[in-house]
Amino acid sequence: MMLFISLLFSFWLHPVHISVTEANYSEKDRTLQLTSRIFIDDLELAISKNKREPELDLLSPGNGRTTDQLVSEYLSRHLKLRVDEKPVNLKYLGHEIEDVAIICYIESDQIKKINSVEIQDDVIQEVHADQSNLVHVTYRGVLKSARLIQEKPVEKFIFN
Repeated sequence: MMLFISLLFSFWLHPVHISVTEANYSEKDRTLQLTSRIFIDDLELAISKNKREPELDLLSPGNGRTTDQLVSEYLSRHLKLRVDEKPVNLKYLGHEIEDVAIICYIESDQIKKINSVEIQDDVIQEVHADQSNLVHVTYRGVLKSARLIQEKPVEKFIFN
């Protein structure tokens, strides 16, 4: 599966619209640590549409803005978590560029125990109706996955 995703991210002109978000619970830190991989051109298109700036360059945004500011603001509206029915605060930590993808690092506030995780991931879906957002949640060695699409951008995972 990861080989397939890596191949998708290696092409500049990609025929599919996809992102991959992994949420792993850290016993040591008692946080959910998220890594989200998104095609740069798709994210740039979504942010530029939202900002009504057709010439926006996400990697060099100018006007005193940074890539991290723009991405953090966008993800705060399009990537949300609820643990045990309660909203979870997410903190954007930063990003890396890997080929044609941007890898975003995000961490939750401390969470002692998890019975359920609900994730909303509608990244890029406002610009690409065929956008698929793959999400993988790992809690105490148990991995659960889902494919989120425009018609169903939310999934709830039960860990009992």
